Amino acid sequence: MDNWEKQEKDKFEEYKRKPFINFADSMNRAEIGDWNVLAKGGCLTTIVIIVGLLLFLYFK
Repeated sequence: MDNWEKQEKDKFEEYKRKPFINFADSMNRAEIGDWNVLAKGGCLTTIVIIVGLLLFLYFK
């Protein structure tokens, strides 16, 4: 077993012992996100983001 397989096995065992670690990790990744993906989006992505922000500010 190489080092990568051992790390994956250890991570899986940790998730089995403490399931909320996986949830917390997923939430942190979702909050931070990758802004580069949004910047590379086309015109439709930009329009959806702008409309969403305007609706958010309007109903706030």
